Amino acid sequence: MEIIQATPRIILVGMGATLVMDLWLMVLRHHGIPTQPIGLIGRWVGHLLRGRAIHPAIASATPIAHEVLLGWAAHYALGVAFALLLVALSGARWLSAPTLSEALVLGVGTVAVPFLVTQPAMGSGIAASRTAAPMKNRLRAVANHAVFGLGLYLSASLLA
Repeated sequence: MEIIQATPRIILVGMGATLVMDLWLMVLRHHGIPTQPIGLIGRWVGHLLRGRAIHPAIASATPIAHEVLLGWAAHYALGVAFALLLVALSGARWLSAPTLSEALVLGVGTVAVPFLVTQPAMGSGIAASRTAAPMKNRLRAVANHAVFGLGLYLSASLLA
């Protein structure tokens, strides 16, 4: 199966994995563990589309119209992009015979994006270095992305 032919399955796997991560984040919030509001992601993306990538504190930046919707769209698009990356690295055969190890390695590896791109750009520093509890935030981010990796595996397994 070529990647082009596998595109619908890749989209479903990416969306499914992102949904698994979102359910995990809901559980965390239910237990009083704070998570990044999706609207702040949308605010950052909205400002990025207008030419401003770096903010001292994204929460203090001017709100963007429909930033929550934009945040959700960006969040799920990135999940699909990561699923595409997994299939590009592992081959389209992974969709028919998914392995947990490849999904977890990719999932944990995706934590590089918030550590090196979005957190610094949103004012939190590299790997949450400017937050009140950097190590706690780093560990939480790695765990969240491991759950995303698990979601990649579960979603692909359901479709296989």
